[in-house]
Amino acid sequence: MLDLTGVTAGYGGGTVVHGVDLTVAEGTVHAVVGHNGAGKTTLVHAVAGLQPGTSGSVRLNGVELRGLPAHRIARAGVGLVPQGRRVFRRLTVAEHLRLAEPRRRHITRPGGTWTTARVLELLPRLAERLGHRAAHLSGGEQQMLALARALLGSPRVLLMDEPTEGLSPALAQLVQRLVVTLAADGMTVLLVSPSPALAASCARTVSVLTSGRVTARLDGEQARNAPESLRRALDPAGAPPVPATGADEGKEAGAGAGAETGRRPG
Repeated sequence: MLDLTGVTAGYGGGTVVHGVDLTVAEGTVHAVVGHNGAGKTTLVHAVAGLQPGTSGSVRLNGVELRGLPAHRIARAGVGLVPQGRRVFRRLTVAEHLRLAEPRRRHITRPGGTWTTARVLELLPRLAERLGHRAAHLSGGEQQMLALARALLGSPRVLLMDEPTEGLSPALAQLVQRLVVTLAADGMTVLLVSPSPALAASCARTVSVLTSGRVTARLDGEQARNAPESLRRALDPAGAPPVPATGADEGKEAGAGAGAETGRRPG
């Protein structure tokens, strides 16, 4: 189980995420939905140890992660599928997988250990592209590669930052099905997206993030059966904006942006 309590984070002395409380039950999907600039990527980076100056508590199965370096958080069982995919353009698919798979398998996770063979069974398209450089993959194939890379760490919880960004509707549906499949296999998933449809389609719980604050929380079944309730929570008619202090999420441009891709988080 992933527990966030009072998580606050920002950039350059300004606060982007304000006191977020959030729980992701084991083997479930918790979706955080919000408009661009709401603080979604900042929140993900705070959990993954990529956001300096984060305060509050981030616990995985009762173990405090806040303050640990990113590589130790990854070893503790947190996998990241970053916004923009952030693959190495000059490396082949096979090279990505070889680098991502640990040399030693000394731990077990709920849902079992992820190996290259298991990843390729889940994502058979990658098996057809093993010799291709990432630069020559489609956007959907790059997204699959980013997911495969994260899974090879056999994470306890998977952070997915806007996984359908830039994808066609058909590929976005494929990603949604993959998220549902992973949760059914016991994976715990924290997914952030600007898409209420994606959030409602796969999450047990949906939180709405507005100007860095959780302003609503809905049961996933309610969001699916009454999608207008989620749309109202995301865009309450006539509701005044929640004030933000300091920086907005646009200042995330330099935080962890991959030189290999030239992409920026949003």
